[in-house]
Order: sequence, then structure tokens, then C-alpha cells
Amino acid sequence: MEDEVDRLVAAWRRERPDLDVEPLEVLSRVSRLARHLDRARRLVFAEHRLEPWEFDVLTALRRAGSPYQLSPGQLLTQTLVTSGTMTNRIDRLAKRGLVERLPDPSDRRGVLVRLTGSGKEHADAALAGLLARERELLSDLTVSQRRDLASLLRVLTAPFDNTPS
Repeated sequence: MEDEVDRLVAAWRRERPDLDVEPLEVLSRVSRLARHLDRARRLVFAEHRLEPWEFDVLTALRRAGSPYQLSPGQLLTQTLVTSGTMTNRIDRLAKRGLVERLPDPSDRRGVLVRLTGSGKEHADAALAGLLARERELLSDLTVSQRRDLASLLRVLTAPFDNTPS
């Protein structure tokens, strides 16, 4: 089975035989897969009337466990956005009734962001839809191949995830 990356690599090997283009065989596939996955995820989220960033914030709160609340700072850490961006996102989600702001009992100046019942329903439904779609995307791989691929990708991503920014 040949894919677009095979054709790209063959062309570079023909045009630039002096270069080792082997990294393209892995990373170009990862890059192309990321674009396809992003497209598939956006479609699933749209079916649930959510933007990808809304899913990120809602599911961060959902993963926190009952009472499904985090400080804005904790949300920043989990979603990798700036403080101003997070404030805007919380405002927009609150306007939709998916989250609410509450005073932080341990910090008089602080607030907590809590998932509403509607927000929890949206997060749960979108997650179920996402998992169904992603299961379809992986259906050509055996269980063993999925585990091996996950392990190999972890080797590549762990240094990025464990390096302080």
C-alpha cells in the first residue's frame, strides 16, 4: 500500500539523493494524520454544537471530578492558552450556560469555574461521539498494533509534555 508520503519521499530521494529524507517517512505521516484527525474532531464537535476549544475547557472541568470545577489558572495549565484567552473563553462558555463562575472559598480575590449540568451533558455527549469516531479511524489496526503505536508515539511526545515552558 502506497500513500502520499511515499510519493513525496521518492521525489526527494530522486531530486536530493545527498540528503537523508528518512525523518519525512515518520513525521510527514504524523503531520498529515494530525490534519485529518483535526478535521474529523471538528466535525464531531460541530455535531454537538461545540468548538474544539470549548470541548477542551469543558472536558478539563469534567475530568476534574465532582464538583467539576477548577481555577482559571488550572484551566490555563491544562489547555495551554494565555490568561486573556482563557478569560474570554470562560466568558463565552458562561454566556452559553455551560459554565459558571463562583467565588473561591480559599481565596477572597479568586474565582472557580464550575461546569453546569448543561455543560456536563455537552462534554459527555461530545466525548462519546469523539471516541466512536476515533475508534472508527483506528479500526484497521489490531489491538496489538494500537498499543505499539501508542507506545511509540509516547516516546516522541513525552519530551515535549515534560519540558517546562
